[in-house]
Amino acid sequence: MCKRILVLDDDQAILEVLGDVLEYNGYDVNTLSRGDKIFERIEEYHPDLILLDVMLAEMDGRDICRQIKQDAHIANIPVILISATHDLSKCLTQTGAPNDFVAKPFDIDNLLNKIEHQLAA
Repeated sequence: MCKRILVLDDDQAILEVLGDVLEYNGYDVNTLSRGDKIFERIEEYHPDLILLDVMLAEMDGRDICRQIKQDAHIANIPVILISATHDLSKCLTQTGAPNDFVAKPFDIDNLLNKIEHQLAA
């Protein structure tokens, strides 16, 4: 059974590229462009990993990550934050921290390696 990845980004082009790349690499991908629907989608889709943009139009991905990590039912789902504007290395040690982060523009091979590492953990 292939691993399920939920991708949340408000940039449709990034969603399409990530969706195509991840599917090509054997993952089942579900994309979402609005942060306010993420908890419903997690409940419906049961992802094995979440790729989450920091800068969303209506929300901050770091806040969503903290909410995920504070919910005992879903806290075990690895979250990789993606950001073009923030240095996220400091947030890895804070409460509700993501499991990893990737800076935009991202190298696809680096992203795939981080995904594989988190799914193997």
